[in-house]
Amino acid sequence: MVNSGALQYQQVLNQEAIYGASPHRLIQMLMEGALQRMAEAKGAMQRQDIAQKGMAIGKAISIIGGLRDSLDLDVSGGLSQRLDDLYDYMVSCLTRANIDGDESKIDAAAQSLITIKSAWDAIASQVESD
Repeated sequence: MVNSGALQYQQVLNQEAIYGASPHRLIQMLMEGALQRMAEAKGAMQRQDIAQKGMAIGKAISIIGGLRDSLDLDVSGGLSQRLDDLYDYMVSCLTRANIDGDESKIDAAAQSLITIKSAWDAIASQVESD
């Protein structure tokens, strides 16, 4: 019963954080969530928990899909298309990781997302001041 109440309280806090977040922060939260799910998938692989591994990888792929959906591919300059290609690469890595049970594929996807996230985090002060 206590755990149920704590879980509900945490969900309310999470919802409040989402509703009050800027678009920039929401993307950061998606990236953080995808990285967390990748870490969970690696842990599940190490424990040989196939069901949990599949669920965590599926959630990571779904979050990356949300990141892809946020791209405006009509913007000139090609950045959106390059990001779309990177997200596609990550999904491919995670799919292979799930099929093959290969942690290095999760690491490859995570490293790509960390690179994107570090650039995204670096522009936070510029976005907030606009």
